[in-house]
Amino acid sequence: MTGQTSAMMALRDPDIRLMLRVRRGDEPAFAELVEKFQHRLVGILQHMVGNHQEAEDLAQEVFLRVYRTRAHYSPKAKFSTWLFTIANNLALNAIRNRKRRRTQDIDAQESHLMPANRGPAPTQHLAETELSGVIREALDTLSERQRMAQVLNKFEEMSYEDIATVMRLTTKAVKSLLSRARDSLREKLQGYIHPEANGS
Repeated sequence: MTGQTSAMMALRDPDIRLMLRVRRGDEPAFAELVEKFQHRLVGILQHMVGNHQEAEDLAQEVFLRVYRTRAHYSPKAKFSTWLFTIANNLALNAIRNRKRRRTQDIDAQESHLMPANRGPAPTQHLAETELSGVIREALDTLSERQRMAQVLNKFEEMSYEDIATVMRLTTKAVKSLLSRARDSLREKLQGYIHPEANGS
């Protein structure tokens, strides 16, 4: 039955077909998966941990775990959902470990993300840089679970059901997380995205 289920899922998901080849020891198939998902993984992880180098290191660890456990792989969801579940767990662990070890250093680092109060930016590039910093800071104020749900929904365009699988939550809980996250981001970014709303 398990083999039959794997075959049916593989028909619907080409990435599962690649991973099943990896399970059989196909090195080029693994390289193809890394090539396909590396950039997306680093992007998601960077939104989670706020540091590009750390995101690259975590992405490498995700792929190492995929490779080490390849012999036991049995598809129960889309390959991307399974992959992002591993990434979510590693990112949450990294964030929690960092908070325990370097709370003061993190606070100092986040203070540099505050947009400088220097009056109007002289160029559009500076304005965009400032907005990027504000968005980064706004994402950092979300809880880890809200941030991951928002990133998967906004940047990966994942369904509520797939996000629920990645985060081991109910679909209702995911909807609640996203609703609270959007309300929080809307409040914090209102003056930047809709500056006219502050006027009368």
